[in-house]
Amino acid sequence: MTGGKKDIDPQSELIEEDEDTSLPDDASLPEAEDQFPDLTEVDATAGGRAAILRYARHAPSQPGVYRMLDAGGDVLYVGKAKNIRKRILSYVRPTGHDTRIARMIAATATMEFVTTNSETEALLLEANLIKRLRPRFNVLLRDDKSFPYIVITSDHWAPQILKHRGARNRPGNYFGPFASAGAVNRTLTALQRAFLLRSCTDSFFESRTRPCLLYQIKRCSGPCTNEIEFKDYAALVREANAFLSGRSGAVKGQLAKDMEQAAEALDFERAAVYRDRLAALSAVQAQQGINPETVEDADVFAAYQDGGFTCIQVFFFRTGQNWGNRAYFPRADRSLEPREVLGAFLAQFYDDKPAPRLILLSHEVEDQALLAEALSTRGGRKIEVTTPRRGEKLELVRHATINAREALSRKLADTSAQSRLLAGVAEAFGLPRPPRRIEVYDNSHIQGSNPVGAMVVAGPEGFVKGQYRKFNIRSTELSPGDDFGMMREVLERRFKRLMTETPRPDPALDAATDTLAMPDDADDGASPDTTSDTPPWPDLVMIDGGLGQLSAARETLAAMGAQDVPLVSIAKGPDRDAGMETFFMAGRPSFKLKPRDPVLYYLQRLRDEAHRFAIGSHRARRKGDIREAGLQEIPGIGPSRKRALLHYFGTLKAIERASLQDLAKAPGINAETARKIHDFFHGTPERT
Repeated sequence: MTGGKKDIDPQSELIEEDEDTSLPDDASLPEAEDQFPDLTEVDATAGGRAAILRYARHAPSQPGVYRMLDAGGDVLYVGKAKNIRKRILSYVRPTGHDTRIARMIAATATMEFVTTNSETEALLLEANLIKRLRPRFNVLLRDDKSFPYIVITSDHWAPQILKHRGARNRPGNYFGPFASAGAVNRTLTALQRAFLLRSCTDSFFESRTRPCLLYQIKRCSGPCTNEIEFKDYAALVREANAFLSGRSGAVKGQLAKDMEQAAEALDFERAAVYRDRLAALSAVQAQQGINPETVEDADVFAAYQDGGFTCIQVFFFRTGQNWGNRAYFPRADRSLEPREVLGAFLAQFYDDKPAPRLILLSHEVEDQALLAEALSTRGGRKIEVTTPRRGEKLELVRHATINAREALSRKLADTSAQSRLLAGVAEAFGLPRPPRRIEVYDNSHIQGSNPVGAMVVAGPEGFVKGQYRKFNIRSTELSPGDDFGMMREVLERRFKRLMTETPRPDPALDAATDTLAMPDDADDGASPDTTSDTPPWPDLVMIDGGLGQLSAARETLAAMGAQDVPLVSIAKGPDRDAGMETFFMAGRPSFKLKPRDPVLYYLQRLRDEAHRFAIGSHRARRKGDIREAGLQEIPGIGPSRKRALLHYFGTLKAIERASLQDLAKAPGINAETARKIHDFFHGTPERT
């Protein structure tokens, strides 16, 4: 195996169970039988320990990764080991396991093994499998976003400066990561003012006959129309790369020198350009917050634990500047210490992103030296992982720890409030327990065109955006604007797929599983259960509409065999007044909640989020149709006006973003036509 990831080959490396369950006649395993003789005793872990010991006869005495699976084939835990056989035998002890490990052992029915060439490769493979399989008993990094970077491209004679996410498949120099898109956007704007590099696409660049607005506001040097010579633009690119690579002092010094020379030559206009560029560079550095003097490139990790939850705060320092921070709340058992959570977190964090030369930690973690070796091997350079004891590095860690503590305090407060709201929802709608998954549905269209259905999901930790779904309405039999028919199609498609992929468990068994899954030291429910993700089946379905929508939804769920799923519809008040909503449920008369009830505000937020997602999905679909059909779809726009608009604004996106006043300034466009264009792009979709 080479590199940080490896595909599992079931033919060569996956060790399957043999029908012969007797142990081999070697020295190690009979000793194990003597050490753990009571595997047939009646206790919670006896079956799991017996299964683990049975698989021990197949376990290799090599480095690798092992997986523990339950009777249904779901992966419970992924672990690495220098010697797989010795590691799994440690689970066979009848006593000495904490609650989490005991529950894991009790649920184990089968095991699988993958050997690697070294423990370093095992560490990287373990992190990759944990992120891909999301085992229940591992510490899981919950991150649905990639980090933004700034890239200066190198595949064009006039390089661009851009914000970038995702794979680095375009040639260029990448700088980052930045903690948020906002930090990138602010920095990018300042860098454009400082270095005047273009940010437009190549197609837009090639089609220009005159400089665009960015040139006029001094955020681009105008290479598209030769407003700057090639050698001068190349010098700007070199300066930008140098500044972002850490040589900011040299760049600023040269600009100051050039400004003085221009002033001495009485070329005050050119001196003012250098002055503005220096001010922009100062703004970039001022926005970074604290900037260390002795740390060039480093990531700082600090773990803080309270109330059974762990927050890991990450600060990014690049080129001696603070490029922001982000708080993580990994899913982990409450019995784990901060250093254990941090150690499991680190390998997953760097599974899909490059590591800097220095990684500073608040706690010493297990396999710290092994982690440094693995990251160095994959990165092709020496990477140091250390826990500082003094000096500025320790101050950075302390600062990150303070931020972790404050972020966790805010998270716990939000979680407690969320739990109270969910308890209020259960009381308002007569649910047997606070819902762990609420699904909210809405439709959006304009006079029946481009109809889209949307589903948003909420749970104990707020909106679960990774599980939002949109439904392009496919039925050709629906009449335009048939909201009832659209809702039927959306619910039918959603629950048909749900029942196929995840058959609904027996409610009694589901409740029992929840009880068994809670750790012994769980609190009274004020915080969410971190041992499981959001369940696939909803505890409550909410639709936007009145009694008619409710009846259509009930008929659809009954036809799908999901008639016992709690269903409620929320109708807007008179004149669509917020706070006057009416709720409809089967088997009870319509009712309202108190106007200032926090539960009502919460349900309004759920409905509004469904509105937002449905409208956004509809507009995205409509824009696609507009791009395919062209501007001729707008009433009053023919080929001549289309050409005039494109020549004036450059791109369809610029036309779409233009204000009513800007549209009216285009050649051949009067006020009435400008209004039609503006309404076409910005018209409000109809919603149910």
